[in-house]
Amino acid sequence: MAISPPQPANLKTITVLDVPIHQIDMATALAQIDGFIRSGQPHHVVTADASMLVIAHEDAELKRIVQTADLVTPDGAGLIWASKRLKQPLNERVSGVALVEKLCSLSPATGYRLFFLGAAPQVAERAAERMNSKYPGALVVGARDGFFQQEDVPAIIERIKSARPDVLCIALGIPKQEKFIAQYKAALGVPVLIGVGGTFDVLSGNLKRAPLWMQRLSLEWLWRLLQNPSKISKVKLLPRFVQLVRQHHK
Repeated sequence: MAISPPQPANLKTITVLDVPIHQIDMATALAQIDGFIRSGQPHHVVTADASMLVIAHEDAELKRIVQTADLVTPDGAGLIWASKRLKQPLNERVSGVALVEKLCSLSPATGYRLFFLGAAPQVAERAAERMNSKYPGALVVGARDGFFQQEDVPAIIERIKSARPDVLCIALGIPKQEKFIAQYKAALGVPVLIGVGGTFDVLSGNLKRAPLWMQRLSLEWLWRLLQNPSKISKVKLLPRFVQLVRQHHK
């Protein structure tokens, strides 16, 4: 049974495979995040794609986490396809990489403080340096890679708390990043916590974003696969997603 998530004001959802997805565009997502920051209370933002919903279909803990998140944005062509099949078309993709870069671009004017946690050694650090350089005055106030053991977590929490971020971007992969947020959200006390997958690889310059024409045709997944063939395991979940949607939403 689906759990009713806390609803941001005036936002509608559609339900795909028992998971609520907010009918939202980038501007509205940013407005919601700004409200979360102003509240000072921890909020979990999920950028959901087809692979996450397939994993959640088999992983009850992940499904519960996404169902109870404060904001779930549609990240990926699969969700756009599913929404059209359900005759409840989503407004647009709100991807993790686009959302994080937009927050960085707004940081000089708003004072948003961001912390990057995750990815391979030096990747988060390079992403932070590039964002601070690209957007003069941006406040990416800390970065740390995702290669750590359980015994390192208390020190990482203290490091993040001492940096006082408004937004914590966590790139540990699905479902690890979502479970990390759910477990440590209260201890961290950061107003906005977002699982962002491969975002730091793009923001660091290690991987280039797809050309605009591919983004508009919802082919960014193909571009990422061509750049990084190790993503094939994630792409292989797309046919399973289509099958599940067809079975579940007849």
